[in-house]
Amino acid sequence: MFGLLFFILFAPGVSEFICTSSDLEMSYTFCDSTAHAFMFNLTPCSTMNRYVWKAALTWIPRSDIHFLKIVFHVWYDGAKALHWKELLCSGADDEYSVCGTLKGETLVAAFDIKGSRLNFPKGNYSIIVQGFSDDFENNMLMCVNFTMIVKQDAF
Repeated sequence: MFGLLFFILFAPGVSEFICTSSDLEMSYTFCDSTAHAFMFNLTPCSTMNRYVWKAALTWIPRSDIHFLKIVFHVWYDGAKALHWKELLCSGADDEYSVCGTLKGETLVAAFDIKGSRLNFPKGNYSIIVQGFSDDFENNMLMCVNFTMIVKQDAF
Protein backbone atom coordinates (compact mmCIF):
# COMPACT_ATOMS: atom_id res chain seq x y z
CA MET A 1 0.00 0.00 0.00
CA PHE A 2 1.36 3.44 -0.86
CA GLY A 3 1.35 6.36 1.54
CA LEU A 4 -1.04 9.23 1.07
CA LEU A 5 0.31 12.26 -0.77
CA PHE A 6 -0.98 15.71 0.11
CA PHE A 7 -0.02 19.37 0.07
CA ILE A 8 -2.04 21.57 2.31
CA LEU A 9 -2.28 24.71 4.30
CA PHE A 10 -4.22 23.39 7.24
CA ALA A 11 -5.54 24.49 10.59
CA PRO A 12 -3.19 23.91 13.54
CA GLY A 13 -3.95 21.02 15.86
CA VAL A 14 -5.62 18.94 13.14
CA SER A 15 -4.09 15.48 12.80
CA GLU A 16 -3.17 14.55 9.22
CA PHE A 17 -2.71 10.92 8.14
CA ILE A 18 0.51 9.94 6.39
CA CYS A 19 -0.49 6.33 5.83
CA THR A 20 -2.36 3.35 7.19
CA SER A 21 -1.96 -0.38 6.57
CA SER A 22 -2.60 -3.68 8.34
CA ASP A 23 0.54 -3.28 10.50
CA LEU A 24 1.21 0.49 10.65
CA GLU A 25 -0.60 3.80 11.06
CA MET A 26 1.15 7.17 10.89
CA SER A 27 -0.12 10.72 11.29
CA TYR A 28 1.19 14.11 12.38
CA THR A 29 0.25 17.46 13.87
CA PHE A 30 2.26 20.64 14.22
CA CYS A 31 3.45 21.65 17.68
CA ASP A 32 2.71 25.34 17.22
CA SER A 33 -0.53 27.20 16.53
CA THR A 34 0.40 28.47 13.04
CA ALA A 35 -0.77 26.93 9.77
CA HIS A 36 1.95 25.50 7.52
CA ALA A 37 2.36 24.79 3.80
CA PHE A 38 3.62 21.22 4.13
CA MET A 39 3.54 17.79 2.47
CA PHE A 40 5.08 14.56 3.72
CA ASN A 41 4.93 11.14 2.04
CA LEU A 42 6.25 7.79 3.27
CA THR A 43 6.47 4.47 1.38
CA PRO A 44 6.01 1.66 2.00
CA CYS A 45 3.43 1.99 4.75
CA SER A 46 4.66 -1.08 6.60
CA THR A 47 7.12 -2.12 9.30
CA MET A 48 7.31 -5.72 8.10
CA ASN A 49 10.45 -6.96 6.34
CA ARG A 50 11.50 -3.51 5.12
CA TYR A 51 15.00 -2.09 5.25
CA VAL A 52 14.41 1.47 4.05
CA TRP A 53 11.46 3.82 4.00
CA LYS A 54 11.39 6.37 1.17
CA ALA A 55 10.29 9.82 2.34
CA ALA A 56 9.41 12.95 0.37
CA LEU A 57 9.00 16.40 1.86
CA THR A 58 7.64 19.62 0.38
CA TRP A 59 7.63 22.66 2.65
CA ILE A 60 7.57 26.45 2.33
CA PRO A 61 9.62 27.80 5.27
CA ARG A 62 8.69 31.07 6.96
CA SER A 63 12.33 32.12 7.33
CA ASP A 64 15.67 31.64 5.55
CA ILE A 65 17.50 28.39 6.28
CA HIS A 66 21.20 29.15 6.70
CA PHE A 67 21.59 27.25 9.96
CA LEU A 68 19.48 24.18 10.78
CA LYS A 69 19.72 21.89 13.77
CA ILE A 70 17.25 18.99 13.94
CA VAL A 71 16.27 17.48 17.31
CA PHE A 72 14.40 14.17 17.57
CA HIS A 73 12.52 13.06 20.68
CA VAL A 74 11.05 9.54 20.52
CA TRP A 75 8.71 7.97 23.07
CA TYR A 76 7.54 4.33 23.03
CA ASP A 77 4.32 3.60 24.95
CA GLY A 78 4.89 6.76 27.01
CA ALA A 79 8.56 6.10 27.92
CA LYS A 80 11.37 8.18 26.43
CA ALA A 81 13.26 5.96 23.99
CA LEU A 82 15.59 8.31 22.07
CA HIS A 83 16.91 11.88 22.08
CA TRP A 84 19.07 12.72 19.07
CA LYS A 85 20.43 15.96 17.55
CA GLU A 86 21.87 16.54 14.09
CA LEU A 87 23.35 19.71 12.59
CA LEU A 88 22.24 19.81 8.93
CA CYS A 89 23.22 23.35 7.96
CA SER A 90 25.97 25.47 9.48
CA GLY A 91 26.25 28.15 6.79
CA ALA A 92 29.56 26.86 5.40
CA ASP A 93 30.16 23.90 3.06
CA ASP A 94 26.68 22.48 3.65
CA GLU A 95 25.91 19.20 1.87
CA TYR A 96 22.10 19.10 2.19
CA SER A 97 19.77 20.66 -0.38
CA VAL A 98 17.63 22.24 2.35
CA CYS A 99 20.53 24.54 3.30
CA GLY A 100 20.27 27.97 1.74
CA THR A 101 16.50 27.79 1.14
CA LEU A 102 15.02 31.28 1.42
CA LYS A 103 11.82 32.32 3.17
CA GLY A 104 8.85 31.63 0.87
CA GLU A 105 10.75 29.31 -1.49
CA THR A 106 9.37 25.82 -1.97
CA LEU A 107 11.70 23.23 -0.49
CA VAL A 108 11.47 19.78 -2.09
CA ALA A 109 13.54 16.90 -0.66
CA ALA A 110 13.55 13.12 -0.96
CA PHE A 111 15.46 10.94 1.49
CA ASP A 112 15.73 7.48 2.98
CA ILE A 113 14.85 6.64 6.57
CA LYS A 114 17.09 3.69 7.27
CA GLY A 115 15.97 3.03 10.83
CA SER A 116 13.18 0.86 9.49
CA ARG A 117 15.60 -2.08 9.33
CA LEU A 118 14.87 -2.43 13.05
CA ASN A 119 11.95 -4.49 14.25
CA PHE A 120 9.55 -2.07 15.89
CA PRO A 121 7.67 -3.73 18.76
CA LYS A 122 3.90 -3.41 18.74
CA GLY A 123 2.85 -0.19 20.44
CA ASN A 124 2.44 3.56 20.23
CA TYR A 125 5.33 5.83 19.26
CA SER A 126 5.44 9.61 19.52
CA ILE A 127 8.20 11.27 17.49
CA ILE A 128 8.72 15.01 17.86
CA VAL A 129 10.97 16.55 15.22
CA GLN A 130 12.10 20.12 15.87
CA GLY A 131 14.11 22.37 13.55
CA PHE A 132 16.08 25.28 15.03
CA SER A 133 17.84 28.19 13.33
CA ASP A 134 20.42 28.50 16.11
CA ASP A 135 22.73 26.17 18.01
CA PHE A 136 21.19 27.04 21.39
CA GLU A 137 17.71 25.82 20.31
CA ASN A 138 16.04 29.17 20.96
CA ASN A 139 14.64 29.93 17.48
CA MET A 140 12.34 27.14 16.30
CA LEU A 141 11.63 27.02 12.56
CA MET A 142 9.36 23.97 12.62
CA CYS A 143 8.03 21.40 15.06
CA VAL A 144 6.12 18.32 13.92
CA ASN A 145 4.66 15.66 16.23
CA PHE A 146 4.45 12.30 14.41
CA THR A 147 2.33 9.48 15.83
CA MET A 148 3.25 5.94 14.78
CA ILE A 149 1.10 2.99 15.82
CA VAL A 150 2.66 -0.41 15.17
CA LYS A 151 -0.31 -2.79 15.14
CA GLN A 152 1.54 -6.13 15.25
CA ASP A 153 4.97 -7.47 16.16
CA ALA A 154 7.26 -8.52 13.30
CA PHE A 155 7.59 -12.28 12.91
